[in-house]
Amino acid sequence: MLIVADNLHVIRPEIARALASMDPGPIQALVRQCAQAGAQAIDLNCGPLKRDPETRMTFLVETVRAVTDLPLLLDTTNPAALAAGLAACGGRATINGFSLEPAKLEGILPLARRYETDIVGYLLHPDSRVPHETDEMMALAVSLFEAYRALDLDPARLIIDPVIAPLAWPDGTRHNRAVLALIHQLPDLLGTPVRTMAGLSNLASGAMPLTRKITLEQAFLPMLAAAGLDLLLVNVTHGPTLDTARLCAGLLGEGVFAWGPT
Repeated sequence: MLIVADNLHVIRPEIARALASMDPGPIQALVRQCAQAGAQAIDLNCGPLKRDPETRMTFLVETVRAVTDLPLLLDTTNPAALAAGLAACGGRATINGFSLEPAKLEGILPLARRYETDIVGYLLHPDSRVPHETDEMMALAVSLFEAYRALDLDPARLIIDPVIAPLAWPDGTRHNRAVLALIHQLPDLLGTPVRTMAGLSNLASGAMPLTRKITLEQAFLPMLAAAGLDLLLVNVTHGPTLDTARLCAGLLGEGVFAWGPT
């Protein structure tokens, strides 16, 4: 699994302020912290960027690129911001992401063809509803794949995210069992290997002790790994969770397992 840091999020006050004032300091400090913690890619979640989207996304990409060469995921619903961000990094980034929502099919998916880049597809109904049953997710996966292939895009560049649900939801546990089943069955369903991503931070979102959040992440993570997950979107400051991710990679990898330095 590739470990993708979800820490750089506009919901964090210091990041929101830095982006609004175009101050690189707090952003670069956080990126360095993520890299040191073990991130293998960085998700740049800048929100919808309703004000000066091209300028601010270009600033964000250039600010991050100045301190790391880790792969980037550009995470916004604003097509203009995505295009500016992709241009700023020469197309060497992943679009995060699109779904069957009409605005995203029309405004975001074509950017994957224009810039020949990877793109994340979320399994959501066209009206943004989250599916809960395995067969419902499978039907959405097929529809998403067909919409993607309709633009003659390479299946190898698609990453499907079945959307982990918070356990606080009444049907959260049932939903997440369906997520595991979908990840496992996706290659047979689509008739071709397709990468998958999951946002582990969703699992324990809401008010609860940090130790409890990490315990829940550590419990669910091996299930995701065993199902065949490719990209793990996670808070990389949760050290025990990252330790579990590394152990899963070692145990499920093709090489000879060896303990790392202690």
